Amino acid sequence: MSYTDQEHANLRLVTDIYEQVLKPVDPTMVDRFFDPGYIQHSPMAETGAEGLKRFLAHARFAAPLATHEVKRLFVDGDHVIAQVHVVLSPGEPGNAVIDIFRLQDGRAVEHWDVGQAVPAAMQHNNGMF
Repeated sequence: MSYTDQEHANLRLVTDIYEQVLKPVDPTMVDRFFDPGYIQHSPMAETGAEGLKRFLAHARFAAPLATHEVKRLFVDGDHVIAQVHVVLSPGEPGNAVIDIFRLQDGRAVEHWDVGQAVPAAMQHNNGMF
């Protein structure tokens, strides 16, 4: 499958969002990557860039050793989907998370996510990722 130039740019943008905002849990970088009117669908954070800043500040305090490992990125036009392994505390199995971003004019304008805990045992050996 070949991507358009815009899709390549969208993949790069989401990669940068993880590298500069979400992995370091840095609320000071939100304005660079997120539209002020950013629409948030996750029940854990308020909508808008300011809501995301508050969520990240809380997350940084509540789980200072959290890690985010992006396993896969998929792009379809203005949407980028990320499969991410999020571990809040070292040694825990963490969560399998799917983030969906809608992008416009070089910024994230909308976000959805779903997640589930990585279990200690599964009915198969395929793994979560």
